[in-house]
Amino acid sequence: MHRTCVRCYAVQGVTNVAKKYKIRTHKATAKRFRVTGSGLLVRTKGGKSHLRRRTAKRTKRLFKRMITVAKADQRKVHRLAPYLSRHKANPPRG
Repeated sequence: MHRTCVRCYAVQGVTNVAKKYKIRTHKATAKRFRVTGSGLLVRTKGGKSHLRRRTAKRTKRLFKRMITVAKADQRKVHRLAPYLSRHKANPPRG
């Protein structure tokens, strides 16, 4: 008998088995955020892709840094991507 097989429990007469649900990960959130080794939630800055010719070099250099996510937004991110903290980097694609 398997531990997670509901059918096996039904055959043996065991009732009231709680089914375990998996929460779906919001893929856009999983790609935009990651958890560091120390457990901090970090993100990149926006506005890095185009229209940067007139931007100062110092500003462009600051775009490279990762920023820690605000406390108010951490709960929202963890709700959208609940398994993000289990991976050092983002989960493998595919």
